[in-house]
Amino acid sequence: MSDVNAIDNLAIKFQDLKTEIGKVIIGQDQAVTNVLLSVICGGHSLLIGVPGLAKTLLVNTVSDALGLEFKRIQFTPDLMPSDILGSEILDNERKFTFIKGPIFSNIILADEINRTPPKTQAALLEAMQEKSVTISGHHYKLDLPFLVLATQNPIEQEGTYPLPEAQLDRFMFSINLDYPSFEEEVEVVKKTTTNSVPKASSILSSVDILEFQQLIRKIPVADNVIEYAVSLVSKTRPQSAKATEFVNKYVDWGAGPRASQNLILGAKATAAIKGKYSPDIEDVKSVAIPILSHRVVKNYKAEAENISVSDIIQTLL
Repeated sequence: MSDVNAIDNLAIKFQDLKTEIGKVIIGQDQAVTNVLLSVICGGHSLLIGVPGLAKTLLVNTVSDALGLEFKRIQFTPDLMPSDILGSEILDNERKFTFIKGPIFSNIILADEINRTPPKTQAALLEAMQEKSVTISGHHYKLDLPFLVLATQNPIEQEGTYPLPEAQLDRFMFSINLDYPSFEEEVEVVKKTTTNSVPKASSILSSVDILEFQQLIRKIPVADNVIEYAVSLVSKTRPQSAKATEFVNKYVDWGAGPRASQNLILGAKATAAIKGKYSPDIEDVKSVAIPILSHRVVKNYKAEAENISVSDIIQTLL
């Protein structure tokens, strides 16, 4: 199959996926799109939302529709790295046998990742970056595709361990889930208070997803689009040559080069799902907020004046 046909096929499959997931998840259209974009880019996502907004159900449904193996890890203050990665035990023959932990799966839901100490967060984040884990000196490759979807609760910050900036940077997307609209909530209540439990059927396989990830990287990008993405990221860095007065006033720390790479990958995937063969500046703009919002650190002045990171990014687009 030629690359052009493969992109046409990807656009059709993407719509099928959205329809299938829509049988279970009501609303949250943008969140579903961003999670699927991160899958076909091979990136990880951080889902931020208050309890009860179907974060866990969304991840579960996405893994069903993609035909991938799914494991959930509930992060708690006493969770140890071995609870995620696995550990060696002494078997009947007095030999050490490695028992794989939940990390050996395709999709990992890291529920409430900010509730566990940095030692355990770091164990997961090594696996995210390297797609492999090292235990007792042995190196184990993880199954591909490998995707971490972590959730954070923006309220109840007591007793949490916020992810450091370096670790947040590992996530391609930061996806905010909002409350459903009145009509959507009525629909949710109607669907979830009866005996019938809708379930998404599998549309893709792991082989298809790996092929799509390769395809996204082959898509050509015009120089002006790459320059726009790099320039956008440069503008988020206070005191840099491209920084605006607004950024200098309200931002403590800007985004790094990984943000530029992710903007281009995200723009390529956005173009592909629309059936376009090359991304334009509008595609970069459409993924800018979910890609940059967790990488830009605002200062106390922005906090005092109630200016959000999204507002700051919006002024740069």
